[in-house]
Amino acid sequence: MAKKDKSKKSKNNVVPEKEPEENINNEKKPKLATKLYEKELGKLQVELVKLQEWVKDQGLKVVIIFEGRDAAGKGGVIKRITESLNPRNVRVVALPAPTEREKTQWYFQRYVTHLPAAGEMVLFDRSWYNRAGVEKVMGFCTEDEYREFLRSVPELERMLVRSGIILLKYWFSVSDDEQEKRFEDRIKDPTKRWKLSPMDLQSRSKWVEYSKAKDQMFAHTDIKQVPWYVVNADDKKRARLNCIHHLLSMIPYQDLTPQPIDLPPRQKEEGYVRPPITDQSFVPEVY
Repeated sequence: MAKKDKSKKSKNNVVPEKEPEENINNEKKPKLATKLYEKELGKLQVELVKLQEWVKDQGLKVVIIFEGRDAAGKGGVIKRITESLNPRNVRVVALPAPTEREKTQWYFQRYVTHLPAAGEMVLFDRSWYNRAGVEKVMGFCTEDEYREFLRSVPELERMLVRSGIILLKYWFSVSDDEQEKRFEDRIKDPTKRWKLSPMDLQSRSKWVEYSKAKDQMFAHTDIKQVPWYVVNADDKKRARLNCIHHLLSMIPYQDLTPQPIDLPPRQKEEGYVRPPITDQSFVPEVY
């Protein structure tokens, strides 16, 4: 008799935190070749441009939330999503710690001001879910504030959806060993060391508390209208491709790519005299 699969999934088939830490199929996939990764990423970025044009043309309002442990790869996928898009229509919101004034506001107030208008996409690099994670674990909010947050979030997100906003939520799941490796890489690389805040380091000593907080968050906020989508993020390249591919599949769009443009002839320089080149200050050609 075949053994029963004891792995548990939520009502939306979201795999719990402990299982995505390993491959979903319990098989370690071979490393993704850089050439293949870049080829597939290029294709997906072309589709993202098409999606952006469709969002603009149809006046859609899109919000995408990226959450997960520190060094899980949220910033990497956000960078790949936005690098080919028009910053006038696509914004990344990564808010710092709240000011003393903001602490006295309605909790969601400083996030709501960043919601999109028609034709815009907003990507939250961490979001209002800070209260369910770092604020809960590190004691930056009271128990009453935390409980009220868990009650309010489903209502808020249903209201956003009813208002016409397309809201997607991604959780990047990374294993303990992989997170430690990425932290060590950041320490060695001077260009990435700024990514390690004292809060990130403290999170290492509270791994279990963060896991419990994440489980509670999913239990209260993994709702039918706005489910959580878990990205297995131990492999950065695969995580980026999988997340972007899924994002494209969640918003039906059509190709509105403009036809190739014929450049008009340049105006002739009749009567125009360039100023002496010595009057200009040039950047030294060091390289």
